[in-house]
Amino acid sequence: MTAWAGLNPRAAAADAVAARWRLGAEAERETARRLRALRLRGWRIRHDVRLTGRRFNLDHILVSPCGTAVVMADTKRWPLGWTVTAAGGRLWCGGEDRTGEAEKAARYASLVAGAVGVQVWPLLIVHGSRVAGGHVQVGTESGPVQVVGVDQAVRVLRAAPAGWSWPRARGVTVRVDEVLSPYR
Repeated sequence: MTAWAGLNPRAAAADAVAARWRLGAEAERETARRLRALRLRGWRIRHDVRLTGRRFNLDHILVSPCGTAVVMADTKRWPLGWTVTAAGGRLWCGGEDRTGEAEKAARYASLVAGAVGVQVWPLLIVHGSRVAGGHVQVGTESGPVQVVGVDQAVRVLRAAPAGWSWPRARGVTVRVDEVLSPYR
């Protein structure tokens, strides 16, 4: 009760953190809703999972219909009205350097690739902020990371390797399910 009046700074800080978590969870649910369209095109999708023995969660794992593209997508809720750009080898949201978020996504994708045994592509899906041109790429020590606005995510993923190989896609999905479990 005292947090809203500014009388309890700790409670106000806790309320702010809770609000950010709530907005992030809402953005993840919206991303999941939009990605459902890919299921009709043969994509296999897992949400909110983790690598066995690891503490971090992976927002979305997608296996393409051909089984050659696996995507680790991380949903981000960044400030409304800001623009996401890549410049000078860095990822920027407005005037804030967000390269660390790209590096983290690249590391997580690398860990998943090692566990699954196939190449895994990191993708940041941004809500709130506008991604310049709808899509940017930033290089990290672990490799390139694609960054898209939520409105462009399905379009970009549809451009992944084409074709169908149900046996290969099924095999990769089985492996994904062996090494990833629901995040709880």
